[in-house]
Amino acid sequence: MLSDTSPDAEKIQIDRLRKTSVAERLCRVREWSRMLVHLPRQGIARANPGLDDRGLDLLWVEQQYGQEPAVKLQEYLEKRPSCKATTH
Repeated sequence: MLSDTSPDAEKIQIDRLRKTSVAERLCRVREWSRMLVHLPRQGIARANPGLDDRGLDLLWVEQQYGQEPAVKLQEYLEKRPSCKATTH
């Protein structure tokens, strides 16, 4: 496997990772997952400034999963009743 990290630096990284708690590791994974969704969506928003949130979400789904799932999602969203927030 090709790496631009020196073996000594890699050993330090692995050692630090082993010392982190499970909770901290899960927190990092969650942050990375959010970033993996947020960054491409941000690029889609910049490339399509006129789209609303739903349009951006549909384009994101299309780029990540293909046109067919995006079309099915759009059809589902158009058919479902709208959700209205209620206040008490």
